[in-house]
Amino acid sequence: MFLQAPEYAEQGKASMNRFEKLFGGRAEARVRFKSGEFEVLAPGDFVRCAVSGREIALSELKYWNVELQEPYAGAEEALERYLEITGKRVKS
Repeated sequence: MFLQAPEYAEQGKASMNRFEKLFGGRAEARVRFKSGEFEVLAPGDFVRCAVSGREIALSELKYWNVELQEPYAGAEEALERYLEITGKRVKS
């Protein structure tokens, strides 16, 4: 039986403990996004895309929004968020 910390239980995630790193557990990093770079505030293996929810390895992170402090898995997700925020539509 797994016990879940309240913040993980709400998100449907299993809680992490200090031994998970030793046995292959992956941790989500906390990151501050800046113009042209990002700063890792809490170490981890990945961040989660703000649009799709996909895991993005820090070494693969290329798209983010500084104002919203959101990472994106790719250009499509970044464009989707931009259009959502600005209320613009793509012309067909």
